[in-house]
Amino acid sequence: MDKAGKVLVVDDFSTMRKVIRNLLKQLGYENIVEAEDGVAALEVLRSQKIDFVISDWNMPNMSGLELLKQVRADGSLSKTLFLMVTAESLKD
Repeated sequence: MDKAGKVLVVDDFSTMRKVIRNLLKQLGYENIVEAEDGVAALEVLRSQKIDFVISDWNMPNMSGLELLKQVRADGSLSKTLFLMVTAESLKD
């Protein structure tokens, strides 16, 4: 992806959004927008040209997986690049 592209960071924890934003800036990406959950992310995706989404898996209101399903079902958004992340681990 071209570093001039717009990246959407979706996470319900503002600290995680800030960490990801800072990492992206270190990599040379400057055009970064944020959303606090899947519902807000869909609003951003439908109102702005987003090239790449980095989304948390577990969020209130709409999970990252549900967000991805809705993006893939929307013909105008279905080609949007998507990366799912989580800070949670499985406990044995």
